[in-house]
Amino acid sequence: MFQALSHRSWCAEAGGQPSNERLEFLGDAVLGLIVAEHCYRHYPELSEGSLAKVRAAVVNTSVLAEVASELGLGDSVMLGRGEASSGGRHKASILANTTEAVIGATYLDGGFDAARALVMQLLESRISEAAAGPGSEDFKTRLQEVVAHAVGELPHYEVVGTGPDHARRYTAQVFVSGEAVGEGHGRSKKDAEQAAARAAWDVLGARYEVTAESSGESSDRGTETVDA
Repeated sequence: MFQALSHRSWCAEAGGQPSNERLEFLGDAVLGLIVAEHCYRHYPELSEGSLAKVRAAVVNTSVLAEVASELGLGDSVMLGRGEASSGGRHKASILANTTEAVIGATYLDGGFDAARALVMQLLESRISEAAAGPGSEDFKTRLQEVVAHAVGELPHYEVVGTGPDHARRYTAQVFVSGEAVGEGHGRSKKDAEQAAARAAWDVLGARYEVTAESSGESSDRGTETVDA
């Protein structure tokens, strides 16, 4: 696993230690196969084209970067001084590549079953959302895809809870490159983040020439979400 966390910039400064690029290559192939097999077995009603869309919805830089953030890989990956000082720990491409390298290392250490267990733990819920059909992806996912593509990093959320435990309310703010671009409220942290992402989508849509309608969503949602 040490090699899986070794970025080439660190290796260049460490006397030519092997980087995680080969593991990334292997992990990418293993990840694609695991997701493809899972979709094939669990969604027999989907056509080849639909299966490919589901796989693409979860096997991409923005989703894998989010997974890396959830795992704390940004804090663990070894970067060269220049890469670290330029914000490499938050770069979507580095985070995504590290996730693939970890999957590759897991496959080598524990075999296909271990790799499958890891991938399903990280991605099964996202696969289910993508398989539900067009428009099923939430705004948090959509926002991170657009931001990762446009600026090469992930949105950052800050959430504050208020009130007693039985009536807790949350307020979330989402930041892109240090700029607050959306705020939302909800009865859970997840709801508040979704609402903030929806508000940020309206702000960034014009900037990046993306609209809710173009992604199959109605634009008349409010900024607050509630539990079903």
